[in-house]
Amino acid sequence: MYNKKQEQLKNIVLNLPEKPGCYQYFDKDGTIIYVGKAKNLKRRVSSYFIKNQTSRKTQILVSKIHDIQYIIVNSDEDALLLENNLIKKYKPRYNILLKDDKTYPSVCITNEEFPRIFKTRKIIPGAGTYYGPFSHAATLNNMLELINQLYPLRRCRLSITKESIKEGKHKSCLEYHIKNCKAPCVGLQSHDDYMRDVAEVHEILKGNTRSICNKLLNEMQELATEMKFEEAETIKRKYLLALDFCEKSEVIANYSHDIDVFSIADDEKSAFINYLHVTNGCINQAFTFEYAKRTEESPEDLLALGIVEMRQRFMSESKEIVIPFPINIELSDVICTIPQRGEKKHLLDLSIANVRQYKFDKAKQAERLNPEQRTTNLLKELQQKLKLPKLPMHIECFDNSNIQGSDPVAACIVFKKAKPSKKDYRKYNIKTVEGPDDYASMAEVVLRRYSPLVPHEKLVELGIPHETSDTSEHLTPDLIIADGGKGQMEIIRKTVHDKLNLDIPIAGLAKDNKHKTSELLAYNDGRIVTIGIESNSPLFLFLTRIQDEVHRFAIQFHRDKRSKRQISSELDNIKGIGETTKNLLLKHFKSVNRVKNASIQELSDLIGMAKAKLIKENLK
Repeated sequence: MYNKKQEQLKNIVLNLPEKPGCYQYFDKDGTIIYVGKAKNLKRRVSSYFIKNQTSRKTQILVSKIHDIQYIIVNSDEDALLLENNLIKKYKPRYNILLKDDKTYPSVCITNEEFPRIFKTRKIIPGAGTYYGPFSHAATLNNMLELINQLYPLRRCRLSITKESIKEGKHKSCLEYHIKNCKAPCVGLQSHDDYMRDVAEVHEILKGNTRSICNKLLNEMQELATEMKFEEAETIKRKYLLALDFCEKSEVIANYSHDIDVFSIADDEKSAFINYLHVTNGCINQAFTFEYAKRTEESPEDLLALGIVEMRQRFMSESKEIVIPFPINIELSDVICTIPQRGEKKHLLDLSIANVRQYKFDKAKQAERLNPEQRTTNLLKELQQKLKLPKLPMHIECFDNSNIQGSDPVAACIVFKKAKPSKKDYRKYNIKTVEGPDDYASMAEVVLRRYSPLVPHEKLVELGIPHETSDTSEHLTPDLIIADGGKGQMEIIRKTVHDKLNLDIPIAGLAKDNKHKTSELLAYNDGRIVTIGIESNSPLFLFLTRIQDEVHRFAIQFHRDKRSKRQISSELDNIKGIGETTKNLLLKHFKSVNRVKNASIQELSDLIGMAKAKLIKENLK
């Protein structure tokens, strides 16, 4: 049981995404025992399971782990905030809890007639509009400094109204004299002008700083044109501050009511549904689960089923549900929202990112547990792309190699079940072609490779000499791939289909000007067409591997042949002088010329009189 649990945890850890987020450890009873944050989930969680773990507390924690779940987010700050929310909600046994239970600070814009803006840790419903919380003190302080510099709003706690201003109940304070306030309390700033500034502050807190930046940039350029460089420098500092303003956390939304967020991703066999629960603007529950499809259920039906089940399981009473598309479901006193922009859209996007990651991880885990399934899926995709009659379990690929026509060779590599079968690789010296003619060389090699698949009588009838056949036994491939593009494909087709009358599918791999695999080619109604494949997909990487392998094998064969020719000498042509004798002579005399000039006695002392006479006679 222990080994089974370890294998399961190892599989989960190996497939974790390298993204920021929070991870949760569960014990055997399904209780959360630890919550942590990470800039890189895979790297952080893996660190708990290293063999040389020295911390006794960590060893105890790891021994209690029976399952791992995680939530991906968009930034490190989001991960920090989410961790804080989850720890407060679940109070995991192995987490350190703050004794004062303070939360992160937010920014409040009050609902007063002349609103105030200030930092606070206490959220009072109805008192104003709250933005945050902010986990990073510098982010919050920079944001408040930006607001104070751009909009000198009042900082006092006086209850200021239009009536109190008319009655003259207030007087200007020091903040006005040091230009931190425009003194609306004494009527020096109108209510409309004040509220325009407040409206722009709302936009900054929502993260809509682009219009503010453009306004400051234009003002800075106008001042520079008027040669007012000191004032332009002041505006420039404000502009850079606004430009560098840190984004507000997407984990936090400005809502006083609870919201449930749902999203779905499915495949042929399963549907995956993600659930996020937002309370007081904070995500404090996240869960992704899997449904096994029974019939042809639609995504709408599956999502509706998941919504009902998850709300019952977590006893949610949220009055609003955020979903990606309309569904056929009626819940009393519940609003279904399909957001197109804004904070709710951010929450939906976060849910979608999590459900897609969960689906991807499940597929990766299944591949690790069943590698053959990965191979089958890969070959199925290739079969669908090329419209092949059956899975291409046996693939052969050809490539030529020569330098200006010298030492022309060709190579054939074989992939069986998506893996190289090196015992079936073949090398070919070009016999019938003179000069650098790649097409003629390809035709010769393909003819020699596949002639054995044709009866001898048919070869005679076709006028194909029997000695040109590759006499090695091999099965008919499910797919032939040409490394070289459309021209090579046509040569193979004419040889295999037209000349040998064999029905074998043919494809091609073309390279770009940087000699990198760029496209897959196939026949469609007699025409060569390009098949689109994503450059980072497993299929593209598999085809690239085939192309690189055949190129490597052909180049290596050509280099070996060229090297052998370059080191050949006149000794190779003497009948009766073998490789051992030749190497002995060259090692002793260093060159063929010195062997020629050596006396017969010197030669006989080294290799015997009979061979010495043989060499003297042939090297005259």
